[in-house]
Amino acid sequence: MKAIICPEYGPISNLDFREVPDPHPGAGELVIDAKAIGVNFPDGLLVQGLYQMKPPTPFSPGMEAAGVVSELGDGVSQFKPGDRVVALLDHGGYAEKVLAPANRVYALPDSMSYEDACALMCAWGTSHYALKQRGQLQSGETLLVLGGAGSTGLAAIAIGKAMGARVIAVASTEEKQAVCRDFGADVALPYEGLREALKRETGGRGVDVAFDPVGGQAFEVAARAMARHGRLLVVGFASGEIPKLAVNLALLKEFSLVGVFWGAFTANEPEMYAANNRELFAWHADGVIKPRIDERRPLSEAAAALQRILDRGAIGKTILIP
Repeated sequence: MKAIICPEYGPISNLDFREVPDPHPGAGELVIDAKAIGVNFPDGLLVQGLYQMKPPTPFSPGMEAAGVVSELGDGVSQFKPGDRVVALLDHGGYAEKVLAPANRVYALPDSMSYEDACALMCAWGTSHYALKQRGQLQSGETLLVLGGAGSTGLAAIAIGKAMGARVIAVASTEEKQAVCRDFGADVALPYEGLREALKRETGGRGVDVAFDPVGGQAFEVAARAMARHGRLLVVGFASGEIPKLAVNLALLKEFSLVGVFWGAFTANEPEMYAANNRELFAWHADGVIKPRIDERRPLSEAAAALQRILDRGAIGKTILIP
């Protein structure tokens, strides 16, 4: 088969598209003939050696792949060859054939495309966990979404609306702000003048929950815009800058700073994660949510697709097609 290989940690340009041996499942594993592969911001961090996890090189990046089961290992009885599935992985997804633990593979309803299934795994899964378990978002509250046009940002907008919140999205260009509004945001704002705009949009009260996958200067603006008993969710640092918090703000405003590490959630609370997946899949089936597929590229162009995401050029989900 062909796969994208990271030979050693370094620039995205080091990724190599090459032939490698076909995988064969061991006990508790299965092989998926991939039809769609999701590209995520953390994939780029992983390749550069900047992510929390550092698999031994060489390896194939990629945390989500959807397709058809082609081979089963010993002890796997919940699937059969030909089943439509999506897999959640630590890495290994950028390949024509994907080896996955069977307990991290999920059956797809006929109504769900392979592309949508990939989108719902990491990006939508992260946003769902952030808003539901970590942010405890309630109907009628005001949700601030930074990085609103990215895959996790658009997911947070749609999930926030599904949970009954008023959503204020922030994005860097007018085009991205328009997409946020089309996706359901009640208000879409630029980063310039954001502090004053948030005061105006909330009547000086502040926001109840802030979803921040950006970091940098936007984090400080969000911290100063929190309402009493608000929850500021630390999701990531797409800006490349890990901010510092003046903790007197938390004291004076009585808001909570809440970390969101979706990988730890899926590993440590698999039953709750499975319940979250069921809710997302049900919302999709009912038409409540629908991922935005921004770009489709052949697997061979994985490096270019990943670089575009790291440069914050994507608006929604990027999919590789084997």
